[in-house]
Amino acid sequence: MATRPDTDDYLSLFLNDVPLMDVRAPVEFARGSFPNAENAPLMNDEERHRVGICYKEKGQDQAIELGHQLVAGDIKAQRIETWKRFAAQHPDGYLFCFRGGLRSRLTQSWIKESGIDYPLVKGGYKALRRFLIDSLEERIRDSEFRILSGRTGTGKTRVLQQLPNPVDLEGLANHRGSSFGRQVSPQPSQIDFENRLAVAMLKAHHINGGPIYLEDESRLVGRCALPETLRDRMAAAPLMVLEQPLDQRIAIIREDYVEGMCADYTHRDGEEAGWLNFRDYLLSALDRIRKRLGGERHKQLRALMEIALERQQQHQDLSDHDAWIRALLEDYYDPMYDYQLSQKQGRILVRGGPEVILDWARQAQPA
Repeated sequence: MATRPDTDDYLSLFLNDVPLMDVRAPVEFARGSFPNAENAPLMNDEERHRVGICYKEKGQDQAIELGHQLVAGDIKAQRIETWKRFAAQHPDGYLFCFRGGLRSRLTQSWIKESGIDYPLVKGGYKALRRFLIDSLEERIRDSEFRILSGRTGTGKTRVLQQLPNPVDLEGLANHRGSSFGRQVSPQPSQIDFENRLAVAMLKAHHINGGPIYLEDESRLVGRCALPETLRDRMAAAPLMVLEQPLDQRIAIIREDYVEGMCADYTHRDGEEAGWLNFRDYLLSALDRIRKRLGGERHKQLRALMEIALERQQQHQDLSDHDAWIRALLEDYYDPMYDYQLSQKQGRILVRGGPEVILDWARQAQPA
């Protein structure tokens, strides 16, 4: 493997999805890392904890000595093999630790002793994170945004992904942005979400260009919070209002939240456990908005949902789900959305079905 220099070209790393080997401890990685980072720690959490205590009590030299004692023999050999495997699979990648200091230099040195020169990211995680925070604020401040709005079930995310320069906030947050929006896999940490968002914004600016299209979202997408500056820009940006007939919206919701989620749970957990977890997902999502629905309306909707679930389980028939979906849209989501839209009338650029929205966006895209 030819020798490559260490790098501080952070923009190129993120624009080109360069593989990154994060040698920090698992607890640090879990707190937040980067979209193309893989955790291959120099020390595990317990080892890092013991070295940290030693550093505070006895200083750097004693801490380094302890680290070498803890990561030695077979443990050291196993970790070097993990790093070599990453280097072989990702010959264009880089490694990093927290500040680009002792841990990444030691990792680099041990890999080199095994015959592989592998470069590191100067400044490590801290410099990469600082670059993304600053870049995100710059992109939020300087970009032109257009917001795709529409009633629940109009298929906004499907249309968004066909627009000229989309940033999918729900995709980045792994959540559909409502009480029913939870996905089978967990959401990213807040730091991971912010890093994903910053990288997406960088790509929207440097690779695609032109106005950035976002789906209309509240401050929270699940548990992931949008930056306040982005929320302010979105609240003032022009709107594209997606419209669909009610029957089509019911079909979209049934496909995404019933058929799709049931398949995802079954794929993850197997037939029996998957069904029970899917059933719990649907009922608990309804229960979360009980106060806003009111006790009696919630009770009626839950009864309809339980009937639909029983028919689905017994006969693989999804049609009974349409009853609770229709009632929830007409009595709860639509009145709420229509009130919110009434406050934004002066910002509407275009309204209509998917093709109307897409045609307008294509024609409005800068040459």
